[in-house]
Amino acid sequence: MTRASPRSFTRSLRARALPLPRRERRRTSRAAKAVSASIPISAEQPVARRPVRVVAIGGGTGLSTLLRGLKKYVIPPGVARIAQTTFAIAELAAVVTVTDDGGSSGRLRQELNMLPPGDIRNCMVALSEDEALLSRLFQHRFTGKGPLEGHNFGNLFLAALTSVTGDFAEAVRESSQILASRGHIYPSTTSNVQLDAWMDDGSRVRGETRITASKQRIVELRMVPANAQPLPQTLDAIAQADLITMGPGSLFTSLVPNVLVRGIPEAIAASRAKKVFVCNLMMQANESLGLTASEHILAIRRHARMKLFDYALVNNAPVSPELLHRYQSEGSGQVACDAEKIEAMGVQCIAENLLDEGEVVRHNTHKVALRLMELAFAPAAARPQAAAVTV
Repeated sequence: MTRASPRSFTRSLRARALPLPRRERRRTSRAAKAVSASIPISAEQPVARRPVRVVAIGGGTGLSTLLRGLKKYVIPPGVARIAQTTFAIAELAAVVTVTDDGGSSGRLRQELNMLPPGDIRNCMVALSEDEALLSRLFQHRFTGKGPLEGHNFGNLFLAALTSVTGDFAEAVRESSQILASRGHIYPSTTSNVQLDAWMDDGSRVRGETRITASKQRIVELRMVPANAQPLPQTLDAIAQADLITMGPGSLFTSLVPNVLVRGIPEAIAASRAKKVFVCNLMMQANESLGLTASEHILAIRRHARMKLFDYALVNNAPVSPELLHRYQSEGSGQVACDAEKIEAMGVQCIAENLLDEGEVVRHNTHKVALRLMELAFAPAAARPQAAAVTV
């Protein structure tokens, strides 16, 4: 039996997909024709700049949330020209950590010997052209009893497509095309990696789920195997980027693992892009409890063994007392903005109100994305030198 090629397989899937309603097609067409008006514009933006290339590095909900904000600036397919005074992204790439070993991702990883699809699935949906039926389908979680309980359809789809193509990265690329994602998504490595954490009591804990469940504070993180390699496309995207971001996300299980992949921190450091750390709003129990914004940066620097960031985007607005009390009762707290220490590390601190409070504390995605675009399009300035910092 002749095996269908991956491209013909996904083309047939797209051909069989339900078409958009006529009203949705008209709306999509109008949006493409008016893209210059639809992309957010700042009053302070410069004139006549080419669209930029952006690489966002991270994992978990933090990265997918950031991508939703950046997606609005990506030039849609088929649009050849936009107004030169408009902030626009020519290429958007997400580099996603692949160390998750819990939940649906962990089960698929164990049973099928594949990379965990969960964080990557969330990023694909976040970058989807229209987060409607297909996106909701990818996020659908099966309930009830039986082997499908707890699995997301998108995770199962990626597992099936990985089996068809024989390559996880190819499955991600093809799935992104089906969802009409406005960007490229790369796993930080295609090696089957795990995390080892050394805790403050001298113990060693293996596996992301066990690490996050530990009551001890993380002192050092290592990747097993230590020689995991990134995809060539990841290194190319970093080398060609105008803007590289890292964060927000769990410090030791979403951010640090990316710089433990050999070649990624070196590529970031060598890139001529502006490099921005987007700091978390709240601490996490054993990952970052008690750590200030500068200590988040220092933890990443120590694991990367080099300076990575030119800028840090940090919230300096207080969380409401009621919401803060709830977080504190769960063993969390607000990350302190110690701007002077950040500046002393040779990182320019951009501190402002980035909060979007609701049932939980989140970043104001649109404000964060706008600030990042303003940085990307700002004239290059002399970058501050770091004071001596032990790494």
